[in-house]
Amino acid sequence: AIRQSLIEDGVDVTGLVKRSNASSQTAFIAIDKSMGTRTIFWKRPTSDPLRMEELPKDFPRGADFLLLDGLMKDVSLFGAQKAKKAGIPVMLDAGRVREGMLELARLCDYVVGSEEFARELGWKDDPGSFSQEVRKLGFGITTITLGTRGSVTFAGDEVLSCPAFPVETVDTTGAGDVFHGGYLYGLLQKWPLKDTVRFASAVAAMKCRKLGGRAGIPSLSEVQQFLHERAS
Repeated sequence: AIRQSLIEDGVDVTGLVKRSNASSQTAFIAIDKSMGTRTIFWKRPTSDPLRMEELPKDFPRGADFLLLDGLMKDVSLFGAQKAKKAGIPVMLDAGRVREGMLELARLCDYVVGSEEFARELGWKDDPGSFSQEVRKLGFGITTITLGTRGSVTFAGDEVLSCPAFPVETVDTTGAGDVFHGGYLYGLLQKWPLKDTVRFASAVAAMKCRKLGGRAGIPSLSEVQQFLHERAS
């Protein structure tokens, strides 16, 4: 069912590895109707993590970008190192500080982290002081998402704040993942960083207007219209 749903959305699944006698991760998500926020009850996967030897022999040939979340530490570090040698940019989806996460982040060109991730590194709602921490850690361009308070991006000495787009929120499930997708799209289009983050913010906000992790993901034309209507 997972494989088929990806195929129906146009995702190439040739690299998907199927394990016998194992279950995929599943989740039950409870939504607070008053705010659209959610509580997730996880059932972790029973299979072993992806192994380095299971990657294609020519990995990452043909890729324009590599997105990692650090959940499978060893293969993630291996993949980031291979991509770096091949000159392929890498982004880390940093939900929280796990084992090997900081080492992986230093290999990435972009780190897009949650507020929880940032707080574990000393974030105290002060972009100025956290900018120094980002440089000290050796991270590349770093964006911290702050929910309804938007996001803050650190690029060298520059600090970019991007407010969130107000929408009628039904379900925030998947908003962070969609933000990463929008961010990657902007980078692949070679847009200025400010425009890239604004686009990602719009995609994430629009997703929150419908129930479900994927049901509310907008089309490109819908996002363009959304941004056009809110152009300052």
